[in-house]
Amino acid sequence: MKFSARTRHIDISGIRKMFEASGRETINLGLGQPDFDTPEHIKEAAIKAIQEGFTGYTENLGMPELREAIVEKFQQENNIYATPGQVIVTAGASEALHIALQSIIEEGDEVLIPNPGFVSYSALTHIAEGRPKDLPLSKNLTISPETVAEEITPKTRAIIINSPGNPTGAVQTKDEIKGISEVAEDYNLTIISDEVYEHIIYEGEHISPAEYTENVITINATSKTYAMTGWRIGYATAPVEVIEQMTKIHQYIQACATSISQKAALAALTGPQDCVGEMRMEFLKRRNILLKGFDEMNIKYPHPKGAFYAFPEVANAEEMVERFLHHGVITTPGTAFGSSGSGHIRFSYATSQKNIEQALMIIKDIL
Repeated sequence: MKFSARTRHIDISGIRKMFEASGRETINLGLGQPDFDTPEHIKEAAIKAIQEGFTGYTENLGMPELREAIVEKFQQENNIYATPGQVIVTAGASEALHIALQSIIEEGDEVLIPNPGFVSYSALTHIAEGRPKDLPLSKNLTISPETVAEEITPKTRAIIINSPGNPTGAVQTKDEIKGISEVAEDYNLTIISDEVYEHIIYEGEHISPAEYTENVITINATSKTYAMTGWRIGYATAPVEVIEQMTKIHQYIQACATSISQKAALAALTGPQDCVGEMRMEFLKRRNILLKGFDEMNIKYPHPKGAFYAFPEVANAEEMVERFLHHGVITTPGTAFGSSGSGHIRFSYATSQKNIEQALMIIKDIL
């Protein structure tokens, strides 16, 4: 059977490969999934939706009351002033990224992508028939406005920003975000801002590019903030003409996000927020345990200020990933996130303190 070029140009995610390797006898430091249970008030809202028969289609854009809650969230937390017509609810941030690129990228258009960066960015650009172009990171593993300006060509159409970053844990500064926004405006580029880790920051602050320029597609989700990865609810805001194009694709591939999950997301955004701070504090404790273990083993690493990943430098990284796996510890090779990830390993600390401590003991023995 003949397959399309768009599928031949991509491979199975390196993260998912490691996820599939997990089993009962392994400690998984490879998957970016909080190990917390979804908070009770969110689950109760979903159960109530089922009991009340809220099991049909919603509007393509999403439930009006959920979009209104998202508008309020953007205004209060991100200084982004949108209308419900400028918001679309999607099946996770992954779908939002997909339909955003499908809406703005023509064949051959370049998309500036952080290298190392999240695995989906390059693959989804290929699927949109665009050309991923590596965006080198600074020594602090952030994107600088100067580097963006240097990498722009006449074919450049968009730039993807991810802060806090996956796999690096880096947090962009206010000056960097403002500078990148100005460069994007000067060259008429669209910024796709992936902000799914915005509430998991330990040092620094989260800044949305949409504070400074209108030519931004801001993407977020309930997945990481509320431990709702399996519920598959993402959302995006952009100028209304962009949302209209994204909706065309969304309605044919998805129709609408799951109605029951939308009710749960509404409860997440409008209900008690204590759980967000509690999970962030636990992630901080886990990060500090992991970094202390690295220090004791003289493993060098860029200091992660957000998300729940560390990206240390490890000699013979790919070989060590295999050795760790052989001894029951799953990690992800840095090369899964781009060529500049060579010599690095991504460690996710979205698992218990006990698991992290046990994994560090195993890794110490191996090293």
